[in-house]
Amino acid sequence: MDYFAALRFLRDRAGYDRGFVANPFADEGIGLARTAWLCSALGDPHRRYRSVHIAGTKGKGSTAALLSSMLQAAGYRVGLYTSPHLHTLRERIQIDGQPIAPETFGMLMAELAEVDAALQRAHPDWGAATAFELVTVLAFSAFACVPVDIAVIEVGLGGRLDATNVILPDVALITRIGYDHMAILGSTLAAIAREKAGIVKPGRPVVSAPQEPEATRVIEAVAQERGAPLWLGGRDWQVTGTWHRFAFHAPGWELADLALALRGSHQVENAGVALASLPWLARVEMVVPESAIRQGLATTVWPGRLELLRENPSVVVDGAHNRESAQRLAEAVHESFRWRRLWLVLGIMRDKEIERIVAALAPLADALFAVEGFAPRAASVERLLAAWAASTVGKPAASYRSVEDALRAALEQADPADLVLVTGSLSMVAAAREALGVAVSDPRERELLLG
Repeated sequence: MDYFAALRFLRDRAGYDRGFVANPFADEGIGLARTAWLCSALGDPHRRYRSVHIAGTKGKGSTAALLSSMLQAAGYRVGLYTSPHLHTLRERIQIDGQPIAPETFGMLMAELAEVDAALQRAHPDWGAATAFELVTVLAFSAFACVPVDIAVIEVGLGGRLDATNVILPDVALITRIGYDHMAILGSTLAAIAREKAGIVKPGRPVVSAPQEPEATRVIEAVAQERGAPLWLGGRDWQVTGTWHRFAFHAPGWELADLALALRGSHQVENAGVALASLPWLARVEMVVPESAIRQGLATTVWPGRLELLRENPSVVVDGAHNRESAQRLAEAVHESFRWRRLWLVLGIMRDKEIERIVAALAPLADALFAVEGFAPRAASVERLLAAWAASTVGKPAASYRSVEDALRAALEQADPADLVLVTGSLSMVAAAREALGVAVSDPRERELLLG
């Protein structure tokens, strides 16, 4: 099976409007059983290396990247599994910062397809494994083949019923919890936190970012119930400062004059979560010296997160896609950049809190360039324009069918002192990066995944 045959195989299993992260509640949790069955049939590859499991609403990808960078700087071979991707599905499965090779992806998918067929024969009542379940198991197998020393695994959706929750991590991390995927995870912070805290395992440590009281109470209760030691941000560890220079404080351990490659003070909190995991990893002999900590934080690469693509005028892209991330983006842009006028190129998925996202970003912007044709689940420009009109007075707005067209129009109007901000979805970010020649994607892959 070559890479494109593997993609065709996966596409037949895609859901959630043709996305790869399926609704874990759609089949009453049988997806988790399917994932465990597939892993078992392959010899449980996910048990052959150390692991860290990361859930949360905001910052879990950045936290995964920061932790992986520190571990790599310490000399460990590191597997990284994240979602979604920007330009190729292979980005989701990385080893020492490099996406899995197409040939390896196809080879492992061919093996997995045979095991998947056996699963359907053994349990026809379970239904077929989803694309996300298959890619998750493929990632576990890829990491075992190398083998890696440790894998950093990001939850796809929620936590409790997510396909990644078959692992038994050495430490679980929970980044900041907010309102997202509410139709699936629940409409209150407590309900959402309960799903995220589903990754906590009996007796295994858990590190949490500072949380709202409603979420904190849930995480504390789950940790206590499962006998899991909890390090809670703001109580058991703290970070102070900005991404240019910050300090980390924990019991018996302090680090000062740290610097991040990732822009924005919100990344300081994400770095804090990653740093707070290191004493727990040291207990299982995964020691990261201070020199590697500093190097890893200062060299982390995580495209699409407050990323400056060009200057004069500046073009900044960010994957903010919910109300809290939009608010943090607004703060981070003010902190990190200067501009005379700001042109907002915006596209949002239709299941998001569109009005709240627009309200958070509108005060920054002098005009809106609304995009709707960037993804199958994209919201209509009519809804974006209505939200803009409700949040602004007299600021111009226009609609476009593609990110490329909207970006071109914004740049035509922008002076060298202006800033063009592209945001609302990682799909928007990917399209902008490709439009500016920063990255390329294979049109065959795009057609297979989105067509």
